[in-house]
Amino acid sequence: MVEYNKKVMQHFLKPKNVGEIKNPDGIGKVGNMICGDIMHVSIKVKEIKGKDVIYQIKFKTLGCAAAIATSDVVIDLAKGKTIQDALKITNKDVVKELGGLPPIKVHCSLLAEQALSEAIYDYLKKKEKKIPKELEKKHKINQEHDKNFDNKFKCGDKR
Repeated sequence: MVEYNKKVMQHFLKPKNVGEIKNPDGIGKVGNMICGDIMHVSIKVKEIKGKDVIYQIKFKTLGCAAAIATSDVVIDLAKGKTIQDALKITNKDVVKELGGLPPIKVHCSLLAEQALSEAIYDYLKKKEKKIPKELEKKHKINQEHDKNFDNKFKCGDKR
């Protein structure tokens, strides 16, 4: 059995950021083919002092305690940040904020990072804004993972 620390359990049992946003500006959907976890992150962005700022952000996750906790934490880390600063959030930041994860569950923090970056990518693409090269690379990798996930679980566009 996997053991989690107190902070992970708090975010799992009482996530503060779960839900959906009506008419989101960006949606990120990712899944893990091996464990079956699925994460959705939706964002609302507004311009403040000439910068795009994530002012509303929510998640919906189907997965284990670590998947839900990492989703909740990545939202906490991104809320109120500019798009540029939110793109700097890594899975290591998520793990650190949680006070650690069992090694077998670290992949959940990567999914959280990917879901956030996909929501930002979707926002930038919809608004026809410049997409940083690094984000474009991440998106292509995520698309390939999604294609494999959809093929394995026959999800199509239902996620």
